[in-house]
Amino acid sequence: MFIQTEETPNPAALKFLPGRPVLETGVADFTSREAAARSPLARLLFEIDGVAGVFLGSDFVTVTKTNEKNWQVLKPMVLGAIMDHFTANVPVMEAGEDAASGLEGDDQEFNDDDVDGEIIEQIKELIETRVRPAVAQDGGDIVYKGFKNGTVYLNLRGSCAGCPSSSATLKMGIENMLKHYVPEVLQVEAVM
Repeated sequence: MFIQTEETPNPAALKFLPGRPVLETGVADFTSREAAARSPLARLLFEIDGVAGVFLGSDFVTVTKTNEKNWQVLKPMVLGAIMDHFTANVPVMEAGEDAASGLEGDDQEFNDDDVDGEIIEQIKELIETRVRPAVAQDGGDIVYKGFKNGTVYLNLRGSCAGCPSSSATLKMGIENMLKHYVPEVLQVEAVM
């Protein structure tokens, strides 16, 4: 098994591509050892000292490290754990658990009651078709959380969470694009 790695804009995160599907649908974001209880792969990765987060996508695994560790030490251990997991034919998620069952976290949305539903649908479609694919290439994900008083609220996950360039991506990239297509959008803010 050959696992490729790609750097992400976040120096604390690396994207690992095992060359096979990781999740059938959705994504899963684990920010602690306790949260990883539902995923044998994430549990295995959290056993490595220095792993701070695990993000699972359709065909990739993004691992975020603590500041105390460096990739020169962690990368071989992460590669070994991913290889061990897939060669053992252990499921990525335990039976009955998948990304579609809510692993994406709190998907509760909020919206201004005075906003036309078509505006919200247009914002969501732009995020799904133009933003999410680009963010996934960097080993992360972005989720629409709400639109209120001209502000679009988005949740960044995976390599995007805590990335030094995420505020520039939000303001110069996503905000400008949404403002161009949806005049009602005044700004974009990140939320947890």
